[in-house]
Amino acid sequence: MHSTRPAPAADRDPRRWVILGVICLAQLVVLLDNTVLNVAIPVLTTDLGASTADIQWMINAYALVQSGLLLTAGSLADRYGRKRLLMLGLVLFGAGSAWAAFAQDSAQLIAARAGMGVGGALLATTTLAVIMQVFDDDERPRAIGLWGAASSLGFAAGPLLGGALLDHFWWGSIFLINLPVALLGLLAVARLVPETKNPQGRRPDLLGAVLSTLGMVGVVYAIISGPEHGWTAPQVLLPAAVGAAALTAFVRWELHTPHPMLDMGFFTDRRFNGAVAGGLLVAFGMAGSLFLLTQHLQLVLGYDALQAGLRTAPLALTIVALNLAGVGAKLLAALGTARSIALGMTLLAAGLSAVAVGGSGPDAGYGGMLAGLLLMGAGIALAMPAMATAVMSSIPPAKAGAGAGVQGTLTEFGGGLGVAILGAVLGSRFASQLPGAITGTGSLDEALRDATTPQQARQVHDAFADAVNTSQLIGAAAVFTGGLLAALLLHRADRKTAPRPTTPAPEPTTTA
Repeated sequence: MHSTRPAPAADRDPRRWVILGVICLAQLVVLLDNTVLNVAIPVLTTDLGASTADIQWMINAYALVQSGLLLTAGSLADRYGRKRLLMLGLVLFGAGSAWAAFAQDSAQLIAARAGMGVGGALLATTTLAVIMQVFDDDERPRAIGLWGAASSLGFAAGPLLGGALLDHFWWGSIFLINLPVALLGLLAVARLVPETKNPQGRRPDLLGAVLSTLGMVGVVYAIISGPEHGWTAPQVLLPAAVGAAALTAFVRWELHTPHPMLDMGFFTDRRFNGAVAGGLLVAFGMAGSLFLLTQHLQLVLGYDALQAGLRTAPLALTIVALNLAGVGAKLLAALGTARSIALGMTLLAAGLSAVAVGGSGPDAGYGGMLAGLLLMGAGIALAMPAMATAVMSSIPPAKAGAGAGVQGTLTEFGGGLGVAILGAVLGSRFASQLPGAITGTGSLDEALRDATTPQQARQVHDAFADAVNTSQLIGAAAVFTGGLLAALLLHRADRKTAPRPTTPAPEPTTTA
């Protein structure tokens, strides 16, 4: 494990906790925009005439561009300065938000979300890297825990904030809310955050950035297009092949270039591998499941945007309550990283299963979801900060930006894949369950328009609920698998690095 020596209390930056507050604010708004759009899906379908594929791209454009650029952003931050890149990220994020708020059609909104992803990439890497530099070893776990709480809260509170805004304003307000936050963050960063950089920074790896972005976009585009065109269609197989080839070329390039943006040596650390594997799968399950949950609350149970957002509030409130009480930090100290992650992700998987079984039946109401949401919140509050601590404690502090880029890339990539794959499962399952007389299989709204009798409409709703149930259970299985994998790898890594007891050497014998 790489670390820095703890600084004496007198040498600690007296503004460090204020700096952490600024960092958490920036991280909060970045994560909010991963899920805030979910509750606006019905409105966007009506106002912009967005298709199911358009909606998925509106959600995925932000995550895919962000994940594609995180490695580059982390490398640039290490070389040119984390404060400088953090400020640039806030400017780009604010500009993209203004563009998105006034988009006139689906294509403009998708492009604006992609632009926001550029700013989000700079913010996501620099926030964690600054924490690694400002806090010493003694305080860093607590700081990362609070950063993780802000991240989890932003991810989970998106539907609630989006629902509240949509209840009073037009859909563009969910993006305009970012502007004062970006401006406040910019002023605070300029005044408070110290500049840090890697004194041995290397040239940016432009080819690596292109290859990684092309690879991830190609693979996820194929996943999104599969249900619509068929998995063996040329317009699906071609981008999948291009994406796979680009990702393969990216790995080969990073192994041989003298200035890689991704140090492949990170992946020789079992502790690092365990944390990122778990983070990938928990992001997969969380992003995909929230995408499904908000649609079920609105499109099946009939809640409006604000009501749907309020009904996801127990998830966010549980995360906040447990982190403010320090439950995650106490369990991390008592159980260790491996057991904390395993426990947290098991709770998360149980919550996802409870939501699927208790809240996704055709006659189910909200009550069956509540216990699942509480379990999900408890699992996130335990697992996410422990994962971030495990990742960042296994890399050299000088490469904090690159390490944060790796963690963020896999998390964002997992979230994008979760929306794409679970959305594809939803679409395929929904289409297969529809009665033969229904031809509008692109979305629930289209299928209901094709229904000519109340009985057919009921069959359409039942088919959609069944499809949500299946997709949620797949997400739960992914999260549980990630928990087992992460715990196993971290446990083996901790055993390998633990000091072995030494046998005392025998005392020398003397002869008379």
